[in-house]
Amino acid sequence: MSLTIESLEAEALRLSAAERARLVERLIASLDADPQVEEAWASEVERRQAEIESNVASLLPGAETLAKLRADFT
Repeated sequence: MSLTIESLEAEALRLSAAERARLVERLIASLDADPQVEEAWASEVERRQAEIESNVASLLPGAETLAKLRADFT
């Protein structure tokens, strides 16, 4: 079955906002699919997760981080 862009768009617009956002993210990611970049990001995520789990890095609440950034840049 071959869908036209218009029919595919119509189907996509029937999705919820969250589902459309997920679809957009996946479509954009498919354009940038460079295996070396993906591998580098996977390694970086693993490194950061290990730092968090070993308490080398600490997490800050989002609101606190944004407040600090605003204070630093205003």
